[in-house]
Amino acid sequence: MSDRGDALPFTGERFTPECVREIWYEHWHRYAFARGLAAGKRVLDAACGEGYGSALLADVAADVVGVDVDATAVAHARTRYADKPRLRFERMDATSLGFRDRAFDLVVSFETLEHLAAQEQLLAGFARVLAEDGVLVISSPDKRTYSELAGFRNEFHVRELYREELLDLLKPHFPVVRLYGQKLLFQSALWALESNPGHAETWTAAVGGEAMAEGLDYAPMYYVAICSGHPLPDGMPALSLFGDREESVYAHYNHEIRKNMGAGARIAELEAEIERLRAQVPAWPVEPSPPLRRDWRWWRRNRSTE
Repeated sequence: MSDRGDALPFTGERFTPECVREIWYEHWHRYAFARGLAAGKRVLDAACGEGYGSALLADVAADVVGVDVDATAVAHARTRYADKPRLRFERMDATSLGFRDRAFDLVVSFETLEHLAAQEQLLAGFARVLAEDGVLVISSPDKRTYSELAGFRNEFHVRELYREELLDLLKPHFPVVRLYGQKLLFQSALWALESNPGHAETWTAAVGGEAMAEGLDYAPMYYVAICSGHPLPDGMPALSLFGDREESVYAHYNHEIRKNMGAGARIAELEAEIERLRAQVPAWPVEPSPPLRRDWRWWRRNRSTE
């Protein structure tokens, strides 16, 4: 975490940009992905939290409104991102939006759905404030991968969804839904270093190299859904990659591996030293202790002569 004085404390309920490694990748990637849809658009960031994502979208959008139910988060966002001319923040419940119908071209809402019981109400409100050809980008953790397989319970989640449940919730409001899976992966990346590189190609194999197949055959940790009542914009990517130039997650992984390997080598050295010292100690004969009754009588007899 950063020690910046203007940072909100991280409680686990909402992301802050001072977080590092896995959670940083996941949250920033969603906004970077949505940024391609925000150029020149009227954008609503529902449950914007700290405001970092709204600020990122405001760099390309015509106008961005970030709303959050938490007054502290809204006050913080207004101060921290006050230099963004096309951005404003309002305190508002995302399930009860106080905007006119068709007010936005793009609505984004990341890691909000699972925090609410009123999920139908949330989506109905998004459909209402979106323009006729507007687009919703929304994310949600996969209950099976995020919680069940991991044996993990997030205390801030009210209702997590399986893939089928998420689609059943979205489609009555948005007939066109394209679902993306999101998960942090260690990959070998191979990319063209020239313009017009062509199509994206992905492969997944078993660890021994067998069962090679095209595509990313992983269970997603999160779903990111692009939703609309009309055909989606042309040029939507089949694959979106995101990272930091310092490769912080991979660097941390390598650091931990080196540390564990060093600890293992040191343990082996200490075990060898113990065996060497043990071999130098002569084997002294060990006499059996006298019976307890004899020891007790000896103690009483010697104590009486004191």
